[in-house]
Amino acid sequence: MRGLDDFLAECDHGPRINELSGFFAATAAGQSGMPIRKPVADARLLPRDELLRDLVALHAARQGFFDRHYHGSIPYRLEEECRMALAVLKYARQSSAPLSLYSLGTAEGTMARTLSELTGGHIRSLSCSPNAENYKCFMAYGEPADAEFFVGPFHRLTKDVLGSEARLAMFGPGFDVILEDTTFQMYSPNRSKQIEFVAQHLKEGGIFVFVEKFRAIDEGEYMRREWQKDFGFKARYFPQEEIEKKKAAVLTTMFNNEVTLSEMSHAVSGHFKYCVMTWNSGNFCSLAASNSRENLDRYVSQMSAPAIPHEYVYETSVSPRTTTAATEVSV
Repeated sequence: MRGLDDFLAECDHGPRINELSGFFAATAAGQSGMPIRKPVADARLLPRDELLRDLVALHAARQGFFDRHYHGSIPYRLEEECRMALAVLKYARQSSAPLSLYSLGTAEGTMARTLSELTGGHIRSLSCSPNAENYKCFMAYGEPADAEFFVGPFHRLTKDVLGSEARLAMFGPGFDVILEDTTFQMYSPNRSKQIEFVAQHLKEGGIFVFVEKFRAIDEGEYMRREWQKDFGFKARYFPQEEIEKKKAAVLTTMFNNEVTLSEMSHAVSGHFKYCVMTWNSGNFCSLAASNSRENLDRYVSQMSAPAIPHEYVYETSVSPRTTTAATEVSV
């Protein structure tokens, strides 16, 4: 990777591990930012599926402090995480070999651990977070046999680290699926280099999933979606003063590192041939990309309809000018 030292330095100065480190540490420890009630997946929005039911139940049992804050903050993100997990599980079942999953920056790595436990190791997962508090939550239910956790920021998990630690050696050949969950936006808007760095860990034909908050071209539209999120959803879990406090402490800084869908599409197209949007909630979207149309189609085909009320849905596809969608998905 060209300019690796400059990129690492850029990440080292990112807000996530500097000015925002206190917020993330306190929230991960359950000392602040806790919702007044624990978010629960709305079964009315999810398909009636026995496997999904088991997944939702185990996921709920494994959640830590930061998950409660996160799922109470983004409309219907919990339902989407369960929907996504089911798709990964079904995708993995189509192969006789174990699937390797890397979930970067996803707090206590609940989804990854749940999949490893539920499949008895047919999905081997690695999660990472800079916060030891998240690792403590990860280990609160015992050490799972097929789920690992790297304590450190994503840019410090290099090929050398994977090769030098015995417990991570099974991930040396790379990952079949990588999930970036609202991580890049906490460091910088340099999506091209961020994608390039992490994609080094992706197997040929692997799938890279991005969950991010995007800037809208129209600032007024961006704010309207934010008001809908805050007053139509977050108010169920947080007092208004807590919502305003987070805006001042975190969201303004994060906004400076967000990109538009068009900019993200351009960055993704520099590394992948195919990309498709699979979910939208206000200013948040989920994209899945791959250089294998067959694998991407197979993954997307495992997804049920998005579990979200239609009034939160504004986007339906990435920009067709810069990235070719393998499969059109209605969101």
